[in-house]
Amino acid sequence: MIVLAGDPYEKEREAMVENQIAARGICDRNVLDAMRKVPRHLFVPAGFEGAAYRDHPLPIGHGQTISQPYIVALMTELLSVSPGDRVLEVGAGSGYQAAILVTLGAEVFSIERIPEVARIAEENLRRAGIPDVHVIVGDGTLGYPKGAPYQGIIVTAAAPAVPGPLVDQLAEGGRLVAPVGGRDVQELVRLEKRGGEITRTSYGGVVFVPLVGEHGWEG
Repeated sequence: MIVLAGDPYEKEREAMVENQIAARGICDRNVLDAMRKVPRHLFVPAGFEGAAYRDHPLPIGHGQTISQPYIVALMTELLSVSPGDRVLEVGAGSGYQAAILVTLGAEVFSIERIPEVARIAEENLRRAGIPDVHVIVGDGTLGYPKGAPYQGIIVTAAAPAVPGPLVDQLAEGGRLVAPVGGRDVQELVRLEKRGGEITRTSYGGVVFVPLVGEHGWEG
Protein backbone atom coordinates (compact mmCIF):
# COMPACT_ATOMS: atom_id res chain seq x y z
CA MET A 1 0.00 0.00 0.00
CA ILE A 2 1.19 3.52 -0.76
CA VAL A 3 2.12 5.50 2.35
CA LEU A 4 1.19 9.09 1.64
CA ALA A 5 3.78 11.53 2.98
CA GLY A 6 2.09 14.61 4.34
CA ASP A 7 -1.34 13.11 3.72
CA PRO A 8 -3.75 16.09 3.88
CA TYR A 9 -6.62 13.81 4.90
CA GLU A 10 -4.93 11.96 7.77
CA LYS A 11 -6.83 13.89 10.46
CA GLU A 12 -10.14 13.44 8.61
CA ARG A 13 -9.51 9.71 8.35
CA GLU A 14 -8.76 9.42 12.07
CA ALA A 15 -11.89 11.43 12.91
CA MET A 16 -13.93 9.15 10.62
CA VAL A 17 -12.73 6.07 12.49
CA GLU A 18 -13.23 7.51 15.96
CA ASN A 19 -16.50 9.43 15.50
CA GLN A 20 -18.36 7.47 12.82
CA ILE A 21 -17.15 3.91 13.36
CA ALA A 22 -15.71 3.17 16.80
CA ALA A 23 -18.28 5.43 18.48
CA ARG A 24 -21.07 3.31 16.93
CA GLY A 25 -19.78 0.07 18.35
CA ILE A 26 -17.32 -1.32 15.81
CA CYS A 27 -14.66 -2.80 18.08
CA ASP A 28 -12.57 -5.14 15.91
CA ARG A 29 -9.14 -3.53 16.23
CA ASN A 30 -7.96 -4.93 12.91
CA VAL A 31 -10.95 -3.44 11.08
CA LEU A 32 -10.40 -0.04 12.73
CA ASP A 33 -6.71 -0.11 11.81
CA ALA A 34 -7.51 -1.03 8.20
CA MET A 35 -9.96 1.87 7.96
CA ARG A 36 -7.21 4.15 9.27
CA LYS A 37 -4.67 2.90 6.73
CA VAL A 38 -6.62 2.88 3.47
CA PRO A 39 -6.76 6.35 1.83
CA ARG A 40 -10.50 6.53 1.08
CA HIS A 41 -10.08 9.78 -0.88
CA LEU A 42 -8.29 7.78 -3.60
CA PHE A 43 -11.47 5.75 -4.16
CA VAL A 44 -13.90 8.59 -4.92
CA PRO A 45 -14.31 10.52 -8.20
CA ALA A 46 -12.20 13.60 -8.81
CA GLY A 47 -13.73 16.59 -7.07
CA PHE A 48 -15.23 14.49 -4.25
CA GLU A 49 -12.02 14.05 -2.24
CA GLY A 50 -13.11 16.57 0.37
CA ALA A 51 -16.27 14.55 1.03
CA ALA A 52 -14.57 11.14 1.15
CA TYR A 53 -14.54 10.92 4.96
CA ARG A 54 -18.05 12.20 5.61
CA ASP A 55 -20.82 10.06 7.07
CA HIS A 56 -22.70 9.17 3.87
CA PRO A 57 -22.28 7.25 0.60
CA LEU A 58 -21.02 8.97 -2.53
CA PRO A 59 -21.79 8.43 -6.23
CA ILE A 60 -19.04 6.85 -8.33
CA GLY A 61 -20.86 6.88 -11.68
CA HIS A 62 -22.92 4.36 -13.66
CA GLY A 63 -25.63 4.41 -10.96
CA GLN A 64 -23.24 2.97 -8.34
CA THR A 65 -21.99 4.28 -4.99
CA ILE A 66 -19.17 3.93 -2.49
CA SER A 67 -20.85 2.95 0.77
CA GLN A 68 -20.92 5.06 3.93
CA PRO A 69 -17.75 4.41 6.00
CA TYR A 70 -19.68 2.93 8.93
CA ILE A 71 -21.45 0.41 6.68
CA VAL A 72 -18.13 -0.68 5.16
CA ALA A 73 -16.74 -1.19 8.67
CA LEU A 74 -19.84 -3.02 9.91
CA MET A 75 -19.97 -5.43 6.98
CA THR A 76 -16.23 -6.04 7.28
CA GLU A 77 -16.48 -6.78 11.00
CA LEU A 78 -19.38 -9.19 10.39
CA LEU A 79 -17.29 -11.00 7.77
CA SER A 80 -14.66 -11.87 10.45
CA VAL A 81 -11.72 -11.96 8.02
CA SER A 82 -8.51 -13.74 9.00
CA PRO A 83 -5.18 -13.46 7.13
CA GLY A 84 -5.13 -15.91 4.24
CA ASP A 85 -8.91 -16.10 3.89
CA ARG A 86 -10.24 -16.26 0.36
CA VAL A 87 -13.02 -13.68 -0.01
CA LEU A 88 -15.48 -13.08 -2.84
CA GLU A 89 -16.79 -9.54 -3.21
CA VAL A 90 -19.93 -9.18 -5.31
CA GLY A 91 -19.90 -5.65 -6.71
CA ALA A 92 -16.46 -4.05 -7.06
CA GLY A 93 -17.70 -0.48 -6.81
CA SER A 94 -14.79 1.92 -6.45
CA GLY A 95 -12.47 -0.78 -5.09
CA TYR A 96 -12.52 0.58 -1.53
CA GLN A 97 -14.10 -2.45 0.14
CA ALA A 98 -11.61 -4.73 -1.60
CA ALA A 99 -8.76 -2.53 -0.38
CA ILE A 100 -9.96 -2.88 3.22
CA LEU A 101 -10.18 -6.68 2.86
CA VAL A 102 -6.68 -6.95 1.35
CA THR A 103 -5.33 -4.81 4.19
CA LEU A 104 -6.78 -7.40 6.57
CA GLY A 105 -4.81 -10.11 4.78
CA ALA A 106 -7.49 -11.61 2.54
CA GLU A 107 -7.12 -12.84 -1.02
CA VAL A 108 -9.93 -11.01 -2.78
CA PHE A 109 -11.91 -11.93 -5.88
CA SER A 110 -14.13 -9.00 -6.85
CA ILE A 111 -16.78 -9.60 -9.51
CA GLU A 112 -18.48 -6.65 -11.20
CA ARG A 113 -21.11 -6.74 -13.95
CA ILE A 114 -20.38 -3.23 -15.36
CA PRO A 115 -17.06 -3.21 -17.26
CA GLU A 116 -16.54 0.53 -16.77
CA VAL A 117 -16.97 0.19 -13.00
CA ALA A 118 -14.54 -2.75 -12.92
CA ARG A 119 -12.01 -0.57 -14.74
CA ILE A 120 -12.49 2.26 -12.21
CA ALA A 121 -11.94 -0.17 -9.33
CA GLU A 122 -8.76 -1.53 -10.91
CA GLU A 123 -7.40 1.98 -11.51
CA ASN A 124 -8.17 3.10 -7.95
CA LEU A 125 -6.57 0.00 -6.43
CA ARG A 126 -3.47 0.47 -8.57
CA ARG A 127 -3.25 4.15 -7.61
CA ALA A 128 -3.50 3.27 -3.93
CA GLY A 129 -0.84 0.58 -4.22
CA ILE A 130 -3.21 -2.27 -3.26
CA PRO A 131 -1.88 -5.52 -4.79
CA ASP A 132 -3.43 -8.75 -5.94
CA VAL A 133 -7.15 -8.04 -6.14
CA HIS A 134 -8.64 -10.28 -8.83
CA VAL A 135 -11.24 -8.06 -10.55
CA ILE A 136 -13.57 -10.08 -12.80
CA VAL A 137 -16.31 -8.78 -15.10
CA GLY A 138 -19.42 -10.94 -14.85
CA ASP A 139 -22.75 -11.64 -13.18
CA GLY A 140 -22.01 -11.51 -9.47
CA THR A 141 -25.20 -13.34 -8.56
CA LEU A 142 -23.57 -16.46 -10.06
CA GLY A 143 -20.48 -16.01 -7.90
CA TYR A 144 -17.10 -17.07 -9.22
CA PRO A 145 -16.73 -20.87 -9.05
CA LYS A 146 -13.08 -20.82 -10.16
CA GLY A 147 -12.06 -19.26 -6.83
CA ALA A 148 -14.42 -21.24 -4.60
CA PRO A 149 -14.80 -22.20 -1.84
CA TYR A 150 -14.65 -18.88 0.00
CA GLN A 151 -14.21 -18.28 3.71
CA GLY A 152 -16.04 -14.99 3.22
CA ILE A 153 -18.51 -13.58 0.70
CA ILE A 154 -19.57 -9.94 0.84
CA VAL A 155 -22.36 -8.59 -1.35
CA THR A 156 -22.33 -4.82 -1.85
CA ALA A 157 -25.71 -4.49 -3.58
CA ALA A 158 -29.22 -5.55 -2.55
CA ALA A 159 -30.93 -8.73 -3.75
CA PRO A 160 -34.48 -9.93 -3.04
CA ALA A 161 -32.91 -13.08 -1.56
CA VAL A 162 -29.38 -14.37 -1.06
CA PRO A 163 -28.38 -15.90 -4.41
CA GLY A 164 -28.16 -19.68 -4.17
CA PRO A 165 -24.86 -19.95 -6.08
CA LEU A 166 -23.19 -17.79 -3.46
CA VAL A 167 -24.35 -20.05 -0.64
CA ASP A 168 -23.07 -23.05 -2.60
CA GLN A 169 -19.62 -21.43 -2.96
CA LEU A 170 -19.29 -20.68 0.76
CA ALA A 171 -16.74 -22.84 2.56
CA GLU A 172 -17.53 -24.83 5.67
CA GLY A 173 -17.31 -22.35 8.54
CA GLY A 174 -17.61 -19.46 6.08
CA ARG A 175 -19.57 -16.22 6.47
CA LEU A 176 -21.69 -14.37 3.93
CA VAL A 177 -22.77 -10.76 4.52
CA ALA A 178 -25.39 -9.14 2.28
CA PRO A 179 -28.26 -6.63 2.17
CA VAL A 180 -31.49 -8.49 1.37
CA GLY A 181 -34.99 -7.16 0.72
CA GLY A 182 -36.81 -4.76 -1.60
CA ARG A 183 -35.38 -2.24 -4.02
CA ASP A 184 -35.84 0.67 -1.60
CA VAL A 185 -34.90 -0.75 1.81
CA GLN A 186 -33.26 -3.97 2.99
CA GLU A 187 -31.95 -5.74 6.07
CA LEU A 188 -28.30 -6.56 6.52
CA VAL A 189 -27.87 -10.28 7.13
CA ARG A 190 -25.02 -12.65 7.92
CA LEU A 191 -25.17 -16.30 6.92
CA GLU A 192 -22.82 -18.88 8.44
CA LYS A 193 -22.28 -22.41 7.12
CA ARG A 194 -21.56 -25.05 9.74
CA GLY A 195 -21.99 -28.78 9.29
CA GLY A 196 -23.65 -28.09 5.97
CA GLU A 197 -26.36 -26.07 7.74
CA ILE A 198 -26.97 -22.33 7.27
CA THR A 199 -27.75 -19.97 10.13
CA ARG A 200 -28.97 -16.44 9.45
CA THR A 201 -28.73 -13.35 11.66
CA SER A 202 -30.13 -9.88 10.92
CA TYR A 203 -28.31 -6.64 11.75
CA GLY A 204 -30.92 -4.00 10.95
CA GLY A 205 -32.11 -1.88 8.08
CA VAL A 206 -29.88 -0.59 5.28
CA VAL A 207 -30.24 0.95 1.81
CA PHE A 208 -28.15 -0.30 -1.15
CA VAL A 209 -28.38 -0.08 -4.92
CA PRO A 210 -30.05 -3.15 -6.51
CA LEU A 211 -28.06 -6.28 -7.31
CA VAL A 212 -28.78 -6.97 -10.98
CA GLY A 213 -28.33 -10.44 -12.40
CA GLU A 214 -29.80 -13.89 -12.93
CA HIS A 215 -30.39 -14.40 -9.19
CA GLY A 216 -31.03 -10.74 -8.40
CA TRP A 217 -33.12 -7.94 -9.88
CA GLU A 218 -33.72 -7.35 -13.56
CA GLY A 219 -31.75 -4.44 -14.97
